[in-house]
Amino acid sequence: MAIRTAVNRALTAITALPTAAALTDGNLTLLTTVTASSSATVTFSSSINSTYNSYLFQFVNVHASNDDAEFNVNFRDGSTAYDATKTSTNFFAYHTEDDNNAAIQYGGLFDLAQSTGGQNLNYGMGVANDECLSGSLTLFNPSSTTFVKHFIAENTNYQNNDGAWHNFVAGYCNVTAAIDGVQFAMSAGNIDAGTFKMYGVGPKQ
Repeated sequence: MAIRTAVNRALTAITALPTAAALTDGNLTLLTTVTASSSATVTFSSSINSTYNSYLFQFVNVHASNDDAEFNVNFRDGSTAYDATKTSTNFFAYHTEDDNNAAIQYGGLFDLAQSTGGQNLNYGMGVANDECLSGSLTLFNPSSTTFVKHFIAENTNYQNNDGAWHNFVAGYCNVTAAIDGVQFAMSAGNIDAGTFKMYGVGPKQ
């Protein structure tokens, strides 16, 4: 097969660059950035609407103030409270630094069944200066008033037993009302530090 080359190789002859319209489904639009500092909660209370089909939340170097606390999330469904009814499931993999313990298993302890409480996203964070958690959560079609609102979260954290934990959580807000707010918190103490970002995913509706 012959290799075809452009006859006119001069960039000065180009008058316009092609658009990337075909790739817009993969676009991320940064909407909000929050930096935690001894924060009881990190809350995204605006810009979650019908503009995008899904929203991606990233949390980077989240540090807890209390040892063995869990990082959790909850959702607002039109009221002032973050207490949307949720059903969820999770599993995790872990490996300790001393190489004595490693496994992948279902984590039924933090499953929810029609609960309004916070959804734990990990198991037992460490509190030393170099211990933290990073990951993401995707919320799908939060403005729907017909279907439940699904979410998927994945993160890795330095567990308080000196090991790496990889956590997977999925579920749905079992409400027909739109989800218009997302709030992160610790199961005990504060979010000592961390950077949180919210992105709209794909083209605007």
